[in-house]
Amino acid sequence: MANNKANKDVVIDYDVIANQESFKALVRRKNSFLWSMTVVFLAAYMLLPILTSYTTVLHQKALGEITWVWFYAAGLFIMTWGLCHLYVAKANSFDKEAKAIIAEYENGGGRR
Repeated sequence: MANNKANKDVVIDYDVIANQESFKALVRRKNSFLWSMTVVFLAAYMLLPILTSYTTVLHQKALGEITWVWFYAAGLFIMTWGLCHLYVAKANSFDKEAKAIIAEYENGGGRR
């Protein structure tokens, strides 16, 4: 596992990269972002059945005969699309950082 061929003659030792401080910082930032998004996503989705089952907050009329639950449910779809776009943008920035870490390794920054 330690010696995988990336390009023609370049051997990358992924164990060394995994021990670089820059890689560890990237993993911490990525995990923090992903767990935060997960908590927001699950909280918003789990709040819908809780609010509709145990309260009457969303049962009130908002616009004509349409109740607030419809707006909340529509908002969940909008939130999902928004979180997907945010995730793609952050994933692209994480990919750029990962490429920089590999370049740092290839320039001798992480070798033993």
